[in-house]
Amino acid sequence: MSRGVILVLGPARTAVSGVSTHVNLLLGSRLAEEHELVHFQVGSEGRSENAFARLLRLAFSPFALALAIIFRHACVVHINTSLNPRAYWRDLAYLAVAKCLGARVLYQVHGGELPGKFFERSPWLTGFLRMTLKAPDVVVVLAQRELQAYREFVPSQNVVLLPNGIDCAPFDAIPTVRSFPDKPLRLLYIGRIAREKGVYEIIQGMRLALEMGVEARLIVAGNGAELPRLRRYSQALGLGARVCFTGAVFGADKVKLLEGCDAFLLPSYSEGLPYALLESMAAGVPVIATPVGAIPDVVADGTHGILVRPRDGKEIAAALATLCLDRERLSWMSRACRRRIRAAYSIDRVAGEFSLLYAELSGRGAAHLAERK
Repeated sequence: MSRGVILVLGPARTAVSGVSTHVNLLLGSRLAEEHELVHFQVGSEGRSENAFARLLRLAFSPFALALAIIFRHACVVHINTSLNPRAYWRDLAYLAVAKCLGARVLYQVHGGELPGKFFERSPWLTGFLRMTLKAPDVVVVLAQRELQAYREFVPSQNVVLLPNGIDCAPFDAIPTVRSFPDKPLRLLYIGRIAREKGVYEIIQGMRLALEMGVEARLIVAGNGAELPRLRRYSQALGLGARVCFTGAVFGADKVKLLEGCDAFLLPSYSEGLPYALLESMAAGVPVIATPVGAIPDVVADGTHGILVRPRDGKEIAAALATLCLDRERLSWMSRACRRRIRAAYSIDRVAGEFSLLYAELSGRGAAHLAERK
């Protein structure tokens, strides 16, 4: 049986973002052996363009998608989006084009606002959002709280929970965390340097923990507009010698950083399901994170790390003090993290579930199940 053509919409494959990571993992998985996956680039990430070029792209990109659907004979369009104004309005055009041309649409939401909150000040726009969310053939979300919210908002829609997954193989050789009471805690942040990632609270937490007698060293791996200010802030709090800024890291360099750490910090104000969190846990590094997005689905407080309230440096300091005083706890948390990711968040699991969804949408469900048997 011929393979169905699936158009997978997302940023440039070279872009540094969670959605580009997601797209690359799908295209590189066994999913590509069972379906013909074609990447269709959308969004500004990974592009170098001026304002005029961006307007031209926004104007003509829906027509380019129409041509791709027609000439590729695409049966499914997989839209990767987020419920924020920029992504929603942009991807609405792609949704309309795909439905007008008879393609089935898988609409995957990578975080953002919950639907009931998105246009809460405008009943008319809330009604419009509800109507547009009925248009896809299936809506895929990352977190339990999103599953409940979308099913309540559009009860007639087929909403499916399908969390992200990663390739665990690069992290298999990293040993379980072994931390010693006479050594400073080794902390790591990997990601975009932005205020909403809680990076200032990390520095505040370190300063407060130091006043409690907790010695720690932090590596900040990433780039972003807040980087110069964050450097100055760490200096102003007297942590210049305790905080190292490395810039963005990838591949083997990222694995090496994780190998030398006791805890990974991600106290974001909001998230979908961050790949950096999954990778740190796959490497056996316990996390200090906020219970936002899908993070509570992955991290059991006290088992895989410690959950803290957003925007609260004091809770980060308390978490650091807890781990500093109980280094053996870090070791068993490390083992629990590995088991958690390998059991439920591998790319093989994700590829298998998407394969079934693609087969169902393309009308090949029964035959595809027989092939897999």
